[in-house]
Amino acid sequence: MKKDDYLFEPDLDEILPEYKLDRRDFLKHLGGGIIIFITAGVPAAEAQRRGSEYPEDLNAYLKVGEDGRVTCYTGKIEMGQGIFTSLAQMLAEELDVPLKSVDMVMGDTDLCPWDSGTVGSRSTKYFGPPLREAGAKARAILFQLAAIRLKTDKNKLVVKDGIISVKDNPDINVSYAQLTKGKRIERQVGGNVNIKHYSQHTISGTPAFRTDALQKVTGEAKYTGDIRLPGMLYAKVLRPPAHNAKLVSVDTSPAKKIEGIIIVEEKDLVAVLHEKPDVAERALTTIKAEFDNPEQTINNKTIFTHLEKSATSQRIVTENGDIKSGQNNSAQSIEAAYYNHYVAHSPMETHTVLVDIGKDKVRVWVSSQTPFRIQEEVAEILGIPVEKVRVMQIFLGGGFGGKKSGLYIEEAARLAKITGRPVQIALTRKEEFFYNTFRPAAVVKAKTGLNKNGLITLWDFEHLFSGTRSTEPIYNIPHYIVKYKSTGRNEPDAHPFGTGAWRGPGSNTNVFAMESHTDVMAQAAGMDPLSFRLKNLSDERMKRVLTAAADHFGNTFVKSPSGKGYGIACTNYLNTYVVSMAEVDVDKNTGHVQVKRIVCAQDMGEIINPQGAKLQIEGAVTMGLGYCLTEEIKFNGGQIIDENFDTYEITRFSWVPKIEPVLIDNPELPPQGCGEPSITTMGAVIANAVYDAIGVRLYTLPMTPERIKEAVNKG
Repeated sequence: MKKDDYLFEPDLDEILPEYKLDRRDFLKHLGGGIIIFITAGVPAAEAQRRGSEYPEDLNAYLKVGEDGRVTCYTGKIEMGQGIFTSLAQMLAEELDVPLKSVDMVMGDTDLCPWDSGTVGSRSTKYFGPPLREAGAKARAILFQLAAIRLKTDKNKLVVKDGIISVKDNPDINVSYAQLTKGKRIERQVGGNVNIKHYSQHTISGTPAFRTDALQKVTGEAKYTGDIRLPGMLYAKVLRPPAHNAKLVSVDTSPAKKIEGIIIVEEKDLVAVLHEKPDVAERALTTIKAEFDNPEQTINNKTIFTHLEKSATSQRIVTENGDIKSGQNNSAQSIEAAYYNHYVAHSPMETHTVLVDIGKDKVRVWVSSQTPFRIQEEVAEILGIPVEKVRVMQIFLGGGFGGKKSGLYIEEAARLAKITGRPVQIALTRKEEFFYNTFRPAAVVKAKTGLNKNGLITLWDFEHLFSGTRSTEPIYNIPHYIVKYKSTGRNEPDAHPFGTGAWRGPGSNTNVFAMESHTDVMAQAAGMDPLSFRLKNLSDERMKRVLTAAADHFGNTFVKSPSGKGYGIACTNYLNTYVVSMAEVDVDKNTGHVQVKRIVCAQDMGEIINPQGAKLQIEGAVTMGLGYCLTEEIKFNGGQIIDENFDTYEITRFSWVPKIEPVLIDNPELPPQGCGEPSITTMGAVIANAVYDAIGVRLYTLPMTPERIKEAVNKG
């Protein structure tokens, strides 16, 4: 794997749920009840990293307590995507208990199974199946206990809402609470465990309001910034004016005059701390510092030329047939290049961490998608065993792929050690824009061919720095090749600052290019964009989704540009199939785009919570409007010019169109993920709709009013 692909490609840790929770340590925290473990083998690479053989781990997944309540322990975290509810639905279904009787414990490194992180719409897809197995195992044990208690055959028993009764005599019954009281039963899931067929589901697959909603609307829900500890200090850290700038000199004497201020100067770390955050902030402004700034040679106007020159390493992602044959069989050839700029994650909750170094345990509260990674980092920074660090994961105020780690965690741990007091660091919005990783700027070059019948005969795509996700063609093409280019393994990074996964990693760029180019081909073939896609598709599942979207959209597509402002975009995002259709108005004079309507049809396999799925589609579509129309980081070398939302414009309420999710239930296929897929089509569907409205093709994201006016003037 190349050095800059790891941000986009699933690795072994993300695909295989493997954990390192010690069984005895876990049991210290639990009382009586039924505790279900699952055995997961650890891959050799991970075992080597841990420095031991680790033939198997016993991993707690759930507990049926003496009060009848069910507790789910998961290394996944809740950041608004809704798994706090959907995972509980899956567990409640297998145990036949009310959804309200399931408690979720998420990301607590002392209680939950190890997890590589909550990323890529994978929580339900990969954690859901073993969770269901654990629930089914617990249910089987409870039936065995009930058969003994009720003196009957277990096959004569039925269960509803946690009450097991004799099938023909419901007055003879026993509750889960009665069966578990005074007992300590540990079981390991092994062999075949029969989970329910989807046709028997009454909770999973049924719309459910979010079980964390009340906590959040009342303010009861706690985020890292809400935590207060006795003696806690707020820290503000001296920051450089640009990435890679070096501190030459610093004068902290003015800050020392402020009452109660603590100054820390240790190597590269200069910080002021106080019991009140505003006082610490004021003290920071008094520090006089001089930095040696590197020469600024790249900016947001020259970045694409720089990337093309820097892309010296190439590999083949996928290929089929013979490219020369494809060229020879093409009646016409179409070439174009597509570009997108750096985009910020812009979560409403900035990165925040609180580190408390106790006598026997270090407690960490952090806004992170990867609590177990943070646990390891803090242990390494402090030079202590991992088990001495507990990450107290709570709700996360938006992540979108950008909240995994960061310098601020190291700083808080060091400052807590130096001062001997709990230390909280909450990044300002300016610091958030500076330090958070960006979705990388990227270039996609396309060369395709068509025969006289409007069939795609050639597909030659070159993706530079975008990542490889969603790059495989979805159409029936006899000759294709997909190449990925970036810097070589031993070469400097081409980006002047950190880049990383951004909701729908890589796919936003790649689908924008691929589906924009599909519309270009449709026009060249003299066909409307819907008929062209259907003609070139052989995947019946994708045809089904495309047809469902078109039926719901209800408007007739004709050859573009029609002046109607209609657009289409399709993709396969990690086996979730998505088709979006849009209707827009474009003012040629101002360049303003008003998106009026979005229809988004999605086949994500079995749907766990239809209500939650609709919310995720609506949220992704809304967020996607920003990267389509305005979001672009302006920079000069390592200096980030955008420091707040006054210059970096995200989606406004007035932009939000009528959003119509179309859920295509496909229960024969296990859940495939819903949090990210629908955002990936937004760039292409809006670009195609803009072209249909005014006859001007935009090849660069975002499609700002200035770029639209420029394109119109060029004709």
